[in-house]
Amino acid sequence: MTRVIAFGAFDPLHEGHIDFLRQAKALGDHLTVVVAHDSAIAAHKHRDAKQSEEERMNAIRVLPFVDEVILGRKTAHKYHIFDEVQFDIIAMGYNQLPSDEEVLDALHERGKYDVKVVRLNPFQPEQYPS
Repeated sequence: MTRVIAFGAFDPLHEGHIDFLRQAKALGDHLTVVVAHDSAIAAHKHRDAKQSEEERMNAIRVLPFVDEVILGRKTAHKYHIFDEVQFDIIAMGYNQLPSDEEVLDALHERGKYDVKVVRLNPFQPEQYPS
């Protein structure tokens, strides 16, 4: 089984996010989505979340192609999940940070040399920016 993981704030969930998650699911058999904690949104985007963590998680849970939803941690350490969840592919948005090189470095530090990082295609980026 090929396990795919995708990350995002999804605040609020829109068609661009849904297309991103569909593309992610097409890469494998099992899709895990990590939803950013409210505190991570505040730290990264310098604003409060528009929707609560629970609202954002529930919006993703109902998508038929999502197999698992996890809430990210309160702490800003972005790579903790690499040690906690099994996955073969990291699906990243076309302009999502960090860089592929930074992600690969973090994976290699953990001995995960076989994980692929795949950049997905944009979906109407002028209407649905990330």
